[in-house]
Amino acid sequence: MIGYDLLVINILAFHFLNLDEEALYFFSTKLFNNKQFLYFLYSTLFWVLISFILKFYRIYRHTSLTKILLVLVKQFFVYSIVVYAFLGIFRSISTQAFLVLKYLLCVFLLIGLIKLLSYYLLKYFRLYLGGNIRNVLIIGSGNNVEELKNILGNKTLGYHLVGHYSDLYSENLSGTLSDSFQYLKHKNSIDEIYCAIDELSENQINDYVKFASINKCNLKFVPKSGSLLSSRLKADYYFYLPVLSIREGALSDDFNIALKRGFDILFSLFVLCFIFSWISIILFVLIKLESKGPLFYKHKRTGINYKEFYCYKFRSLTMTKEIEGNYVKRDDNRVTKIGKFLRKTSLDELPQFFNVLLGEMSVVGPRPHMLSYTDEYSKKIDKYNFIHRHLVKPGITGLAQVKGFRGEIKNDFDIKNRVKYDNFYIENWSILLDIQIIIQTIINIIKGDEKAY
Repeated sequence: MIGYDLLVINILAFHFLNLDEEALYFFSTKLFNNKQFLYFLYSTLFWVLISFILKFYRIYRHTSLTKILLVLVKQFFVYSIVVYAFLGIFRSISTQAFLVLKYLLCVFLLIGLIKLLSYYLLKYFRLYLGGNIRNVLIIGSGNNVEELKNILGNKTLGYHLVGHYSDLYSENLSGTLSDSFQYLKHKNSIDEIYCAIDELSENQINDYVKFASINKCNLKFVPKSGSLLSSRLKADYYFYLPVLSIREGALSDDFNIALKRGFDILFSLFVLCFIFSWISIILFVLIKLESKGPLFYKHKRTGINYKEFYCYKFRSLTMTKEIEGNYVKRDDNRVTKIGKFLRKTSLDELPQFFNVLLGEMSVVGPRPHMLSYTDEYSKKIDKYNFIHRHLVKPGITGLAQVKGFRGEIKNDFDIKNRVKYDNFYIENWSILLDIQIIIQTIINIIKGDEKAY
């Protein structure tokens, strides 16, 4: 669609605007002395920029005709200003005012006509030919869920309700929530899942998040009437019904993901080759001399999309078996002498660079929680906030850690601040922020900031 639009605005400009009348004396090259070519660059750049800002191409099957017309008017109002600004630079508006207006009207009609035509053709295609269909599953019940069912029942929108599951009474149910998990195990053709989030427990939400992530389907939430909308979620309106989906941050962009992954690999290889390679030999001797047991210690943690993985450390305890509720605390008598040094300097974390190379962790990100912490504290924190921090890979270090919230979680204040900083990091990520956090981590280690247990 964007290719067609760019073609229209530039072909019509060549036809109507006669842009090669005047030379551009402030450009010295022949290439830029061609005003037509310069306008092509100018119009293409600004059309794409305006479209991005005004979300001109963000039209969904549930978008109303009124909103489409409103977006069209906004786009062409701003684009008209851009065109007049270009011609004003070369003082040619007075001689071309009628042609400029004619050009803009033709552009508006040709692009608007195709946009509206595609809108109605898709409706016809869905209604009469049964194409462009999305399979949806509804989880939960309530007035808003029933209203959503009525909206999705509009066949011109192209939704096919394959099942409705809830533990509460509702008409025409396909089964209970446990039945929905059995259904999903054998079905991977679901395009969208709508959850009445207030009816679900944290573990149930986690399971739907995992399924949606693995099977690349959209997960959306239906709030109760009058419930507050979280800033962590993006609200779309299906007519007058708010439907929430997890807001995409900087780390949802494919380019940013690739950039961060490339940085992780290069930085991890550097650490493993030039630091880990020789320090692991020294630590192997010291750890073995003080206590029996392996050099490394592994423990299960919760990673991206709640996926469990084994996180590696240098062993710092005389007892390596992890017992629920019996985690390491300050002045813990299980910590060896060399273990105290490792934990104070954070050298016990070095083996986690292997986790980074395996793609389970990142150098910088939210620290991975113990499984019991994930279950326990998700009940005490806004569900939306807690889901948000599990949308990215956990890190060896993170913003919360350099701000002092690391190690043992003593109370609700600690976990709430950790999640607050984690979410700030996710929403404001940049490669420079990663480098800043790494530098601050190194400074903290050199300063000898005592590691919280």
